[in-house]
Amino acid sequence: MSTDRLKCMIVEDEALAAEIIADYVAEVPYLELVATMSDAISALEHLRRTPIDVIFLDIHLPRLKGLEFLRTLSNAPQVILTTAYPNYALESYDLGVVDYLLKPIGFPRFLQAVNRLRRPMPQKPIAMPQVEEPLIITINKEHLRLDRSNVCFVEGMREYVGIHTTEDRLVVKDSLKRMLELLGGDFFQIHKSYLVAKKHITAYSATTITIGAHKLPIGRQYRDQVKQVLQDWTK
Repeated sequence: MSTDRLKCMIVEDEALAAEIIADYVAEVPYLELVATMSDAISALEHLRRTPIDVIFLDIHLPRLKGLEFLRTLSNAPQVILTTAYPNYALESYDLGVVDYLLKPIGFPRFLQAVNRLRRPMPQKPIAMPQVEEPLIITINKEHLRLDRSNVCFVEGMREYVGIHTTEDRLVVKDSLKRMLELLGGDFFQIHKSYLVAKKHITAYSATTITIGAHKLPIGRQYRDQVKQVLQDWTK
């Protein structure tokens, strides 16, 4: 099936009947008419070339009758029969048709039939992976790109901060407050002088947090906040 609208084909040898069905299809947002055929042989050839979701099929057709045509299809689309003859209803349902419409067909009855069609489930948009933007810092008027995921903790030093990464320690003229705004996400403050990245924590107690070889103090006023942030750390 198509992922948007159901692609429809009308197989009908009466021009007026085909036109009426085409007008009805145009009124239904999830239907799209892609072909109208006057006989089953032409319809069969079209099916070999183009996928179709729904066939509006007349029973009395020239050369090959509608039900005979339906029996030739090994993997038939959904079929709604359109006919002036009620005596084929039982036989048609044995062939798995969706509905059986008697001419003249009114739009409410047509709508009832197409509402029985299997429609494709709307596809969820694929979430694009989020690419973390690098942290740009300035040291001695030189701009450096720093991978945020490598930052383990930040140490406040009056007018400067020490950025401790998995590989190095960089000293930058900045404030802890601004660094917390820049880093965000995984980072939280544990002391008036320290920000830490939760994912780099290797151990903690009521008063300290350990990141690698560094044991950092938890400030008294930050203990409740730290406890809340780390409540699922051991899970």
